[in-house]
Amino acid sequence: MSDPNAGYDVVILGGGSGGYAAAFRAAELGLSVALIEKDKVGGTCLHRGCIPTKALLHAGEVADTARESEQFGILAEFKGVDMPAVKKYKDDVVSKLYKGLQGLVKAHKVEFIQGTGKLVGPNAVQVDGGRTVTGKHVILATGSYSKTLPGLDIDGEKIIASEHALELTELPGKAIVIGGGVIGVEFASAWKSLGVEVEIIEGLPRLIAAEDADSSKQLERAFRKRGIKFHTGKFFEKVERTATGVQVTIQGGTVVEGDIVLVAVGRGPVTANLGYEEQGVTLDRGFVPVNESLQTSVPGVYAVGDIVPGIQLAHRGFLQGIFVAEHIAGLNPAPIDETGIPRVTFTEPEVASMGLNEDKAKEKYGADRIKSVNYNLAGNGKSNILKTQGFVKLVAVEDGPIVGVHMVGARISEQIGEAELIYNWEAYANDVANLIHMHPTQNEAIGEAAMLLAGKPLHAHD
Repeated sequence: MSDPNAGYDVVILGGGSGGYAAAFRAAELGLSVALIEKDKVGGTCLHRGCIPTKALLHAGEVADTARESEQFGILAEFKGVDMPAVKKYKDDVVSKLYKGLQGLVKAHKVEFIQGTGKLVGPNAVQVDGGRTVTGKHVILATGSYSKTLPGLDIDGEKIIASEHALELTELPGKAIVIGGGVIGVEFASAWKSLGVEVEIIEGLPRLIAAEDADSSKQLERAFRKRGIKFHTGKFFEKVERTATGVQVTIQGGTVVEGDIVLVAVGRGPVTANLGYEEQGVTLDRGFVPVNESLQTSVPGVYAVGDIVPGIQLAHRGFLQGIFVAEHIAGLNPAPIDETGIPRVTFTEPEVASMGLNEDKAKEKYGADRIKSVNYNLAGNGKSNILKTQGFVKLVAVEDGPIVGVHMVGARISEQIGEAELIYNWEAYANDVANLIHMHPTQNEAIGEAAMLLAGKPLHAHD
């Protein structure tokens, strides 16, 4: 590479999902790229989020399989959980992916600069208070951090965030989870599978409140069956450390006691003290507003990933990073439809969704124009083999396209690909009903739901 101070086509601040995706795509398009990251390429998702969390969830799934094997006629003995070994398994997965990612940085000939960057001009980033890296375009991709609330002082020991939870080498007897969103319910599910008693406190009326109401009800039903306790519609009032652990007081005076508290109240944007506002980049509650081309208020400066208002998902970051690289290269990519981004909560059972939930669809199109159907997995052969319960729900505009797909069940996340195509291609019920869905698979459930919606059900009552 040329001297960094001579200038790059693109300078990227942050090497997480959005940042490195932008770097790779820009390099593929022949642009010179500098990628500045204070920690490790891969960001939160690879090192402290998506990947290690899902490894923990899979370890829990294996524990459940061993514990419950007799229902399948297999006599296995469950001896317990070796948490240091679980942690090693998780860390090995992360390490392997990180090594591969480092190789991709080199293969793309991206200049990786280790250090903390600060925006010091519309086309300049200063690294560690010294070296200044300039570029024709700058992409802000500084990611997010685990939020907390007043009265919830995270100490990393008794009151912890998700990154601390992933480093545990000893399981608590009981964990209290404050927050019933995606992060909270995923840890609750994993811990329960690993033998931890769990109690969730959520201020909103239902768990995973951003999902369709039917999905929330199904997950809550499954959690009750699994023995995961939860309080919804009640906020915590105070958290106190005790001689043996912690206790949480919630609205109404109920006191919940446990060994640790996991604070899972969402993630905030990392934008403070990075020079954004000083250089004219508009912030809104810490987030960076952008136009449909992901441009900030400063010409030539873009933002991607968790710092952009909207759903905080790694694959959204990938998509936005690729979009910005192509926009800079003059390829004129189509604007991103945020509603067309798939969502999965990897609990047991899993919750997957695309597009609008039923309430949002009624708000947008009018209640009298919306039709929805639920196909119960009780009618699906593969789901019976897996002994899972749940459904596939389709939400459609009357005489129009399917605008929402909502699914609950073990391994149902693997069906999100077709759901994404259905929504983004604006498919009608008949379009999907006429496709062949392999038997016996859970994928059939999507076809069955579409047949039901089209008025020609096969294994369901209309």
